[in-house]
Amino acid sequence: MKDAVLAAEQVSKQVISPEGGLTILTDISFSIGKGESVAIVGASGAGKSTLLALLAGLDLPTTGTIWLNGTNLTELDEDGRAAVRAASVGFVFQSFHLVPSLNALENVMLPLELAGAEQPRPRALEIIEQVGLKDRWSHYPAQLSGGEKQRVAIARAFATEPAVLFADEPTGNLDSRTGDHVMQLMFELNRHSSTTLVLVTHDKSLAARCDREISLDAGRLVGDSRAAA
Repeated sequence: MKDAVLAAEQVSKQVISPEGGLTILTDISFSIGKGESVAIVGASGAGKSTLLALLAGLDLPTTGTIWLNGTNLTELDEDGRAAVRAASVGFVFQSFHLVPSLNALENVMLPLELAGAEQPRPRALEIIEQVGLKDRWSHYPAQLSGGEKQRVAIARAFATEPAVLFADEPTGNLDSRTGDHVMQLMFELNRHSSTTLVLVTHDKSLAARCDREISLDAGRLVGDSRAAA
């Protein structure tokens, strides 16, 4: 598993609730290779978003090990995990998370600047054009439609060419037609880069477009299937 881009080894997560101890994930193990597109699926409450947070180093498992791009996240403190995320991870969320005071281009430039890129503007302009927003780069989030905001978020996530892109219900705030266009864009960028895509979704048709589906039920891994060749 250490050679995988992303891996979970016997991962469990428990939390304390007002009713007592609560087990969210139990003994989860799998590995994901470079460039794969993987859907994490399951009913509401199955533990999908918790698993994503653990895989991205946003939280730590109670037991088990998470490997991200060759690094054991469970051996690092929060600052160490943040450094790994900055170097290796991109995120696309349901609610976009754009900076309202920055225009589309500046939002895409932001992670490049934080990563110390020498010429962030040309790279940001290049990917803004790839996502079809060449004529909208100077617009602020409040001036963009939901689909345009999500395309900016996708451009921002791919700008640094991360080893892994995590997408948590990325079409949840979009109508079906706009959502289809946004996901087509995300899959195209995934195919033309070395970035691994990990997608949390309840949409069965969307999951079926991925190379692989990892299924959770009540915090347990109940399926790990690959798409037919």
